[in-house]
Amino acid sequence: MVTSSKKSERVPSANLNKRVERSRHAVLTTAFELLSEGGVTSFSVDEVVRRSGVAKTTIYRHWPTREALVIDACSQMIAEQETPDTGSLEGDVTAILKEIAHLLPTANWSYVLPSIVDTAERNPEFAEIHSRIQRGHAAPLREVLERAVRRGELSAHADVSTIIAALLGPLFYRRWFSRETIDDQFVKEIINRVLASC
Repeated sequence: MVTSSKKSERVPSANLNKRVERSRHAVLTTAFELLSEGGVTSFSVDEVVRRSGVAKTTIYRHWPTREALVIDACSQMIAEQETPDTGSLEGDVTAILKEIAHLLPTANWSYVLPSIVDTAERNPEFAEIHSRIQRGHAAPLREVLERAVRRGELSAHADVSTIIAALLGPLFYRRWFSRETIDDQFVKEIINRVLASC
């Protein structure tokens, strides 16, 4: 009888946890959609309530301020990326840059990021989120470059951070500044020039 009682006590708690997780997922998904549409400045909790169906009181119980919710939604952009191992530095870098070139014009985070950059100029919390996002984007390149140093494909004195900037910078420039096409030929030219100078 004692065992049965304990089981019956745990079921409501488990159901409650599932409801909480569903609500959190709905709110964060909706919040990120809104950020993709209008950026940080046009984001409103009222619109999250309207679209997600989650009560405002519930939202504020988990995120005490609008900024807390926006930052948590932005943190969803920090995703683990697979690091290729093709056997060569050129092959690894090509695989990574082609993937980023594909994502830049299509992924939702590419529409949100400029708004985060703008807000980060005035808000230290957003500056930290922006730094974490950028470190996440650079992580696979950093890993393959450091691996290339261990293999002897790059000098032990190679400045990995500078090489990453030289590889990613032109892609970001075309996406958010010149608006030119980011095609395979452009990616190939970047890789050839950067690796030739290493």
